[in-house]
Amino acid sequence: MKRFFDMSASLVLLLVLIFPLIIISIVIKISSKGAILFWSDRIGRNNVVFNMPKFRTMKTSTPNKATHLLEEPGSFITPFGQFLRRFSMDELPQLFSIIKGDMSFVGPRPALFNQEDLIKMRKIEKIDVLIPGLTGWAQVNGRDGLSIHEKVCLDKEYMENQSFWFDLKIICNTLIKTIKNQDVSH
Repeated sequence: MKRFFDMSASLVLLLVLIFPLIIISIVIKISSKGAILFWSDRIGRNNVVFNMPKFRTMKTSTPNKATHLLEEPGSFITPFGQFLRRFSMDELPQLFSIIKGDMSFVGPRPALFNQEDLIKMRKIEKIDVLIPGLTGWAQVNGRDGLSIHEKVCLDKEYMENQSFWFDLKIICNTLIKTIKNQDVSH
């Protein structure tokens, strides 16, 4: 049921969003140097590394590490990138990762390849068996403001209570928080 929902919803959203996706791509290309998409090595199900696409929001000279680990992260974000991040529109290309099966709509957010502490804690709690999500229980309960321990606890809570209805609740909460621009620090 979950995979069917992921595939169906992704295809519908891609059809509905085709023109905004094209416009975003054009604006990124015109407004800054570099590729339209940024490919990030992420940790997927069973700790397998996969390439996750995002619309590029950072300057091409940005060091390859998590935004929150950068000194003055705002200085690396492009002007249009700020807008995309504010409304999480930079995440839209991940619909293709959902279709491919690397991601789901709901699950733990995929860790960066170098977030060793998060990866280790998820492995200990056996959360690494889940397909990572575009959104997750941790995202609607604090997102950037959570410690790694808190994220793992929420990921575990999600794992223990998975259901279609719980996923719908998380998706609805994600939409509300995205529109209200809550819990985003960069």
